[in-house]
Amino acid sequence: MAAESLFNRAVCVQLRCQGCEERRLNVRVNIELLSISNPVHKKDLAVRLTDDTDPFFLYNLVISEEDFQSLKSQQGLLVDFSAFPQKFIDLLQQCIQEQNKDIPRFLLQLVSSASVLDHTPVSLNVVETNPFKHLTHLSLKFLPGNDAEIKKFLASCLKCLKEDKVMLEEKLRKTGEDLTRQLSYTQQSLSEKSRELDKLKNEWTSYTTALTNKHTQELTNEKERALQAQAQYQQQHEQQKKELENLHQKSIQQLQNRLSELEVINKDLTERRYKGDSTVRELKAKLSGTEDECQRAKQEVLSLRRENTTLDAECHEKEKLINQLQTRVAVLEQEIKDKDQLVLRTKEVLDATQEQKVVLEESTEKKQSHIEKLEATIKSLSAELLKANEIIKKLQGDLKTLMSKLKLKNTVTIQQEKLLAEKEERLQKEQRELQETGQALRMKEQEVCKLQEQLETTMQKLEESKQLLKTNENVITWLNKQLNEVQMAKKLETSASTHGGVRAAISPHGVPDRPSFPSSGIHHPISPLYAFQNVPELAQNKNVQFNTQLSKMNRGSDVQTVTATGHPANKENLFISSGDNLGLESKYFKKKDDSIPLRGLSQNTLNNSEYLKPYLPTKAQPSPKAAVTPASAYFPG
Repeated sequence: MAAESLFNRAVCVQLRCQGCEERRLNVRVNIELLSISNPVHKKDLAVRLTDDTDPFFLYNLVISEEDFQSLKSQQGLLVDFSAFPQKFIDLLQQCIQEQNKDIPRFLLQLVSSASVLDHTPVSLNVVETNPFKHLTHLSLKFLPGNDAEIKKFLASCLKCLKEDKVMLEEKLRKTGEDLTRQLSYTQQSLSEKSRELDKLKNEWTSYTTALTNKHTQELTNEKERALQAQAQYQQQHEQQKKELENLHQKSIQQLQNRLSELEVINKDLTERRYKGDSTVRELKAKLSGTEDECQRAKQEVLSLRRENTTLDAECHEKEKLINQLQTRVAVLEQEIKDKDQLVLRTKEVLDATQEQKVVLEESTEKKQSHIEKLEATIKSLSAELLKANEIIKKLQGDLKTLMSKLKLKNTVTIQQEKLLAEKEERLQKEQRELQETGQALRMKEQEVCKLQEQLETTMQKLEESKQLLKTNENVITWLNKQLNEVQMAKKLETSASTHGGVRAAISPHGVPDRPSFPSSGIHHPISPLYAFQNVPELAQNKNVQFNTQLSKMNRGSDVQTVTATGHPANKENLFISSGDNLGLESKYFKKKDDSIPLRGLSQNTLNNSEYLKPYLPTKAQPSPKAAVTPASAYFPG
């Protein structure tokens, strides 16, 4: 007899006893498949219900193939005996999945006919709940175990527990041995690591002390250098600030002069607008006169309806002429619409210019107010044009009514022909007047375009002035950098000439130091241009050749010196003219009224230029290999 375990789990069961309240109970369900070979080979399904907390709770059920056939016929099962155990296990698993929910879909019910579970048969029901009713999928009757069965069950439980105990003891022994081995190994590694840690700590302390000493020395040196550089930068910043304030005041005065000119132009435009208003009023009066004449013509047409029988052919020809006139009027309407679109476009352009003006300085706000006045006048003109269009539409409607009345004419005389000829002449006059009004509108549009062009020129001039300021600032920053680098190199020099000769050395950044001339009264360095001339190798390495020729300083055509007011060291500012080709473009050396002076050679070097003759080149010869780099390489930004 062999037993195969198929299912062994604890399941929550709803216990129902007669006369007692329902309660939940955790029951272990054990399903085994028993195969018996003597005397005949057959299989039985054994189901056992037990409680882990109560060892005397035991219910058994053994289902043979014959019992299953009766169960199948009683409960209407559609499964064979071979598939029944798996289906029963599936139902139990669904009950386990739903047992933690408040309203489970599948339930296991243990129903007893007695009031207490005391050795009475019990039925185990698998129930599915739906909104309509409770469906019992399966109902199995279990018999309580007798004393022999309970003893046998308890003996099997004891046997299992003893086997588990032996297994656990063996595992404990093995784990103890492993842990002792690991402990000894970890203790050895700990001792080695602690020694290494002590060594590392000692090395780290010595290293940190050395580093702290180094860093303290470097910090003190850097602080001294920073303080010196800060003092120099503050002096340079104050000088640049004064120069920029002067330039800003000059630009403000120029803008105010331009504003006054624009106000004069706006006054002329307002006078022209008033003249246009007067012409439009005259045209309105003429149109009212033509309307009166049309009404009179209507009355005459009513009196001459009976005389239109003999002149049908002529009427057709005149109808063709009227159609041509209508097409002309339509063409004129289209032209007026196009002009309205042009006026709207001019409005959009003016709005865009106003948005750009808001970004400019506060002085341009006055221009915006004048432009808004011009926009108001243009709107009034567009409204008047719309009124003129409505009047033309009314005339077209009158012409249509005349056409309908002419078709109804029966008798037309020679007098009517004369009247029609006169009307045609009047219409031609009105068309001429319309053309004149169109020409006047075109003139006004041209004036508006001129104003826009003037505004664009002013904006371009402002942008050009900003670009010039940027280029001047770049030149100043570059020259200041060169001066600072040379001064730092000069301070770092240790060897100094004892007989008052010229010192020439290369800075750490590859820039030559500028010579000083104590015998001639020059105690400040020369500009970096001279230094680059005396070191041709450095210039070749950088692919830059400065084609400069320093002649006598009394020739004032190429270099103009302007004394800087309020400077304590009596230094001067240089304007480099476009005649000296220093590797830069010619636009950086043009002198302008609003240009910023460059700080360069002092007055002593200019007056005492004879001391520089032995150090200056006789003639600057351009090298064929060296290429001249553009100004953007030296002035970033």
